[in-house]
Amino acid sequence: MSVFPHAQFLLSAAAAAQFPADRGAEVAFAGRSNAGKSSAINALVAQKALARASKTPGRTRLINFFALTAETRLVDLPGYGYASAPEQERRAWPALIEALRRRACLRGVFLIVDARRGIGAGDTALLEWAGQLPVHVLLAKSDKLSSAEGRKALALAARTLGNTATVQLFSAHGGTGVEEARQMLAARIGLSV
Repeated sequence: MSVFPHAQFLLSAAAAAQFPADRGAEVAFAGRSNAGKSSAINALVAQKALARASKTPGRTRLINFFALTAETRLVDLPGYGYASAPEQERRAWPALIEALRRRACLRGVFLIVDARRGIGAGDTALLEWAGQLPVHVLLAKSDKLSSAEGRKALALAARTLGNTATVQLFSAHGGTGVEEARQMLAARIGLSV
């Protein structure tokens, strides 16, 4: 049974004017293209296809909002590091992402990082963008690593991040860290689990 049984797709926004009203609480999901953002969202809400996961990088091109309750939302951002989207779309993204950061209801960011790649330049830029917002890093696809490799990846990420973010191992498919991340998400948006 999901702690978010009413999770549903709300809307896709190509412009800030299309965002839902700035009230309640939101948590944004960000990361490189193909890092596993959609899979993480689906695992956290215990639905197989709430967010469309694809093996093709750059599939998410708009900002997608998912309602958890009437006043709480997840926000799926376009992946960075892959430039297959049309130039006009890519030029619009910075203003759109900046408009999201200015929302009073944005309570934090979940940064999805492929555990096999580690924290990269795009991830560091995202941490800078987040500013004072709390960031929780999910080292996704950890099921692709051995236990020793997972511990090493976690230790390296923790050293790299310092006190700028919290971090954990995560696997949407293997189930590693899903409950821990779910509790962190619920705490960020003010829901009890």
